[in-house]
Amino acid sequence: MLNNSQNIAKSLVRTCLKQIRVKHSKTLLNNSQNSSFLPFGGFGDILGLCYTTEAVQGAHKTASSVDVDNLELLQRHSKDWWDPVGSMKPLHTMNHLRVPFIRDGLISTGVVAKNAKFPRILEGLNILEVGCGGGILTEALARLKANVTAIDPSLELISVAQEHLQCNPELSQRINYLQETIEVHSVKNSEKYDAVILSEVIEHVNDQENFLKMCIGAVKSGGSVFLSTLNKTTLSYFLGIVLAQDVLKLLPKNTHEWDKFISPTETQRIFEKNNCSVIMVNGLLYCPLNNVWEWSNSTDVNYIQHAIKH
Repeated sequence: MLNNSQNIAKSLVRTCLKQIRVKHSKTLLNNSQNSSFLPFGGFGDILGLCYTTEAVQGAHKTASSVDVDNLELLQRHSKDWWDPVGSMKPLHTMNHLRVPFIRDGLISTGVVAKNAKFPRILEGLNILEVGCGGGILTEALARLKANVTAIDPSLELISVAQEHLQCNPELSQRINYLQETIEVHSVKNSEKYDAVILSEVIEHVNDQENFLKMCIGAVKSGGSVFLSTLNKTTLSYFLGIVLAQDVLKLLPKNTHEWDKFISPTETQRIFEKNNCSVIMVNGLLYCPLNNVWEWSNSTDVNYIQHAIKH
């Protein structure tokens, strides 16, 4: 049962959401009448941007994007990674939106074979996932027959991903896990991939512009970059930090730093600076009461982008 402070928090959430839906969409109105939606971006897969002690000691000097301060706080949850009702459950249900977004985005660019049929819809495509964590999104993409290289600077999380992969030998033929930073990987694999994915990662890295530049560098001309994160707004601070961390305790305290939230306008600027065009951006909302993600016309809190490299 929620205590008084949590009930007050829920009321404040509803008030904020009323303001959003007047500005953005009737869809958000319908959703928020039934649930108290909260952002839950960046927990779980964000561990992909943290080092274990061993990884820090062996890191390449160019790994400036890795925020080692998140390590001790977040790595405690690595053992819960594949528990669908544990602390990582929002990442499992987020796949219900982000996987179709990636699939349909790739289809729209024409890189998918015209005769491709489910479940072999991404067969033959080479995808890089940056900050893969324990592999929740990685395995979902491999089930669509994509060849996925998944990198993460955390040795412990790569071990979690590899251990879970042993449960499905068929997927293991299409997944290659590497303990590596994007700065190192991009240099060795310039313009190699049909798509690069950074989901719930960029809001936890240092030097975000260079990080995204390195991701873009690994994509072929005509390839895609998919990015999901938290917008930098007053509402995202209130919902993503004050409520989610401090009041409702959905996230460990200090999981998010509002200074590292980044707006879709800013990511678009970085994309365009690096010869890419954003062709799609969608808002997302998370309801912690029933662990459901839904699309929203508002990008004020969570959003996902699809950019094409020229």
